[in-house]
Amino acid sequence: MECKKEIWQTCGEAFVNQYYQQFDCTNRMGLSSLYSDDACLTWEGTPYRGREAIGAKLVNLPFQRIAHAITEQDCQPTIDSCILIMVFGQLRVDDDPPMAFHQVFMLKCLNGAWACTNDVFRLGIHNIPV
Repeated sequence: MECKKEIWQTCGEAFVNQYYQQFDCTNRMGLSSLYSDDACLTWEGTPYRGREAIGAKLVNLPFQRIAHAITEQDCQPTIDSCILIMVFGQLRVDDDPPMAFHQVFMLKCLNGAWACTNDVFRLGIHNIPV
């Protein structure tokens, strides 16, 4: 018997699709609308707080082109009615070779719409010995 997806899984997957489609279309400033006003982003260990700071960080990333390929994503409901999402994949920037990445989002329903309150991003290169 086939099991229907839970609403939190459907919402989580829709958010991931929207986020990376918009990110890859080079309109990264538009991504800030997906975040709550006081959202937190940790990008490669550096924290950013607030929609404006997050939007500025994403717009000023040092590349012209990017393409994300999502390998897996896991969504879970939290005890306080949020959605936790963990994304694994590869990204390619400009003419560089593909790199693994991991990203975690926390979504919360605010004023009838889902918004990202927390975002943690890391490239998958940190545990590779040199």
